[in-house]
Amino acid sequence: MRKHAWAARGIAVAGALLLGALTAPSALADDDPTPKDTQAQAEDTKRCSVSRDVSSTVVDYSGAGGLFETVFRAATDRKGHAFLNDSRNPGVWINLGLLAGAPQCVAGTAVSVTEEDPGHLYITLLASNGVLRQAVCSTASGTPFTPANLPAACGAGFAPLPDTPVL
Repeated sequence: MRKHAWAARGIAVAGALLLGALTAPSALADDDPTPKDTQAQAEDTKRCSVSRDVSSTVVDYSGAGGLFETVFRAATDRKGHAFLNDSRNPGVWINLGLLAGAPQCVAGTAVSVTEEDPGHLYITLLASNGVLRQAVCSTASGTPFTPANLPAACGAGFAPLPDTPVL
């Protein structure tokens, strides 16, 4: 009788170990050390895969208060982020996502500038959902745009252009 008790106990332990081994991989697969908010951002990035885009404009009016021949460039990366460069600040690309109302997934850019003193820089972004959003930034200060001063220069940030078609 003792032999059968030990055998039964051994089979029960082996069964429990086997059951644990079979359920462990699925439990481990779900145990991702990446925080959930980072996972959500990664999923958004995967959903927002666009081709790169670039646009530029130049101030060619000599009476534009020190802005003559300033080039403003806007570009996107493949993850749908949009950036602005002011040629007076070479090598500095400002993430336009820091402005209020900026779209999360940008498919296209356009920039234009008025040639007066003070002037305005118009930044238009095409969101992946087809909605155009525009920011109007003052070029009155004559100081090159930086991440620190762009939000103040652009005031309310991006607003949707009324009646734009949604693709």
